Amino acid sequence: MKVLLDTHAMLWWWTAPERIRKKTLAVLSDPETTVFASAVSAHEMAYKHHCGKLALPDGLLKGFGDILAAERWTPLSITVEHTLLAGSLPSTHRDPFDRLLAAQATLEKARLVTMDPAFDSFSGLDILW
Repeated sequence: MKVLLDTHAMLWWWTAPERIRKKTLAVLSDPETTVFASAVSAHEMAYKHHCGKLALPDGLLKGFGDILAAERWTPLSITVEHTLLAGSLPSTHRDPFDRLLAAQATLEKARLVTMDPAFDSFSGLDILW
């Protein structure tokens, strides 16, 4: 199975795993699961931290690549195809971070790990929570 972490799911994995459902934790812990960590989430965390909207554990941003490697997660870059789909997805949801994550999950055929109900507006998106 392939999954793509929403930004909050990634943060909760590191800081508050008790907030993630047990069945989701089991999927994320399964060595057969490919876990994608998107550049979108790195951008969202860095931007919100810079603006003072998000407190992050010390060293998270500077050591982001090493942390992903330690988790054995697969970094997912943003491609032109991702951005084109994100810009054209039929949805009233306007958050650019969420639109890109929805597009990446769709194109990569991955389940999106999120509890955010805003993703319900993206038709056909496979959500795991």
